Amino acid sequence: MTAPKRLTERKRDAIVAAAIAEFRENGFEVTSMDKVAATAGVSKRTVYNHFPSKEELFAEILSQLWASSVAQLDVNYASDRPLRDQLRTLLEAKMKMMSDANFLDLARVAIAATIHSPERAQDMVNRLSAREEGFTQWVRAAQEDGRLNCTDPAFAAHQIQSLLKAFAFWPQITLGQPTLDAAAQADVIESAIDLFLAGYEVRTPPLPQDLLAGRH
Repeated sequence: MTAPKRLTERKRDAIVAAAIAEFRENGFEVTSMDKVAATAGVSKRTVYNHFPSKEELFAEILSQLWASSVAQLDVNYASDRPLRDQLRTLLEAKMKMMSDANFLDLARVAIAATIHSPERAQDMVNRLSAREEGFTQWVRAAQEDGRLNCTDPAFAAHQIQSLLKAFAFWPQITLGQPTLDAAAQADVIESAIDLFLAGYEVRTPPLPQDLLAGRH
């Protein structure tokens, strides 16, 4: 049985929910901590006790959306499992996040908020990059196990995730295209895996024909 949340936790949840509604409705620049506090039904001081700045609050929202999509995901590399199966699991979680209406709406808000502020953009990138570090660790582990041949695991991880974003994120963000249906999502994922493994997978060379003949 789940223990009831403490008042402090309930207030934090209320602040996050209110902030999501305000950011989606009004954008980053117009949304104020005062308005978030009023919508959440808490004092402005309570909001600042949980989140020192509006940037911190916004970054927390994006982080929670990402975390919720991978909460049950085991990103640990498994030497005894096919690479394709493991990659599919990782990319399906990524696709789930990018198909979330809340995430897409807030991503639009984030992009609009950072266009005129390079410092803010870099800050948000730095805060969120840690959420994708698990993918890089997986690639590095597969490389160290001799199953992937890539000199820069972070680059390779970014590369395969960008293949998904090209079809399931940027068109939706910049052109207002609908999210991909299940069949299209699966096609994009499998194609990305094909390209990734074709470029990086270490393939065992076939046995010479004379050795194969000697086995019969």
